Amino acid sequence: MIETTSLDNGLRIVVDHRPGQVVYCGLAVWAGTRHETPDESGMAHFIEHMSFKGTQRRRSWHIINRMESVGGDLNAYTGKEHTVYYCSCLRQHLERALDLLFDITLHSTFPQSEIDKEREVVIDEIESYNDSPSDLIYDDFEALLFGDHPLGRNILGDAERLRQYQTEDLLRFTRRLYHPSRMVLFVLGDVDMSFFSEKGQGARGKRYVVDSLCNSQEASVFSCPLPPAPCPLPPLTKNKHTHQAHVIVGCPSYAIGDPRYTGLYLLNNILGGPGMNSRLNLSLRERRGLVYTVESSLTGYTDTGVWTTYFGCDHGDVDRCRRLVHSELARLTDARLSESALTAAKRQLKGQVTLGWENGENVAIAMGRRLLHQGKTQTLEELCEEIDALTTTQLLDIAQDIFSPSRLTTLVYL
Repeated sequence: MIETTSLDNGLRIVVDHRPGQVVYCGLAVWAGTRHETPDESGMAHFIEHMSFKGTQRRRSWHIINRMESVGGDLNAYTGKEHTVYYCSCLRQHLERALDLLFDITLHSTFPQSEIDKEREVVIDEIESYNDSPSDLIYDDFEALLFGDHPLGRNILGDAERLRQYQTEDLLRFTRRLYHPSRMVLFVLGDVDMSFFSEKGQGARGKRYVVDSLCNSQEASVFSCPLPPAPCPLPPLTKNKHTHQAHVIVGCPSYAIGDPRYTGLYLLNNILGGPGMNSRLNLSLRERRGLVYTVESSLTGYTDTGVWTTYFGCDHGDVDRCRRLVHSELARLTDARLSESALTAAKRQLKGQVTLGWENGENVAIAMGRRLLHQGKTQTLEELCEEIDALTTTQLLDIAQDIFSPSRLTTLVYL
């Protein structure tokens, strides 16, 4: 059962009650790469790192040891539109976890000595990423689609800018964006909402968990509206001197809240999802042995999205593989799926989603993100109902909209 509530300071809380000894919890913060000003490249991600390096009450070692000492796990990641801090622990350590999460998100001090050390860690992360063309090509592709807009910016930032950051720069960013009204507290486990209402009334002590939120300053936001949809670009080739060629074909797609998103989600799964029976895997790998990896993916933002197909192959096979990809796209745009094919695709996707729902950490994070960006939650049953409601006509319309050759952009690493 999922319950939601809001505190007077704007913090939203969502709880999915499930029996068990383990609890998954975290804070989703509406502060990501998109919210950086032009001179704050990589700031959101750097703050994610630095939030573990000291607060008004704890040094970095105390932060690291706080959950590890009781067998828990504390982690975080940064996206284009949010940063998520999350923890898994035993049910009896939930208060410990919440106290730590609020402390690192709201009371980090960003000591300059720690900044000077951690920036080198992040620069190493950037260089490691640059050495992985199968990952880097996704960022370069979004840079192609969105240009100078923050959505086209690399989450990690660049080394030159990172070397300039000082304590006050990080504090300025968090004062602007790390506010309760821009946060969702999510909890999945043997907990119900009364835990937080009692906490708010002070019946259980340790009121600093809520009081710390009440003392936060009001947020002010740098907001960069989405530019007009870019026109498809001619195929772009970058010489990376890679052993394999790496290729992405894709285009802007639907926002996460668009009613067509679930239909594209199903089509994406048919085309290049994780199943070995995906159409692209069967065509490029199983039948012809041209690739080791071929996949398609769908990313949804609050006001746009990105759909892509990626494959890696020998340099001499790039054109053949591209033709095969376009052939599979044409199969989806030229005619409706048969009812039997649609039924099979729905059954497969619902099975995959249901298996994924057993991963409590991923479900908890997704629940928090959904409430943060869409203002609502979704149960497994509701998602399966959305999938079941899709028709062959709806899917054909979506395929013709997204997979049309006139919309697609191609990026090639050679």
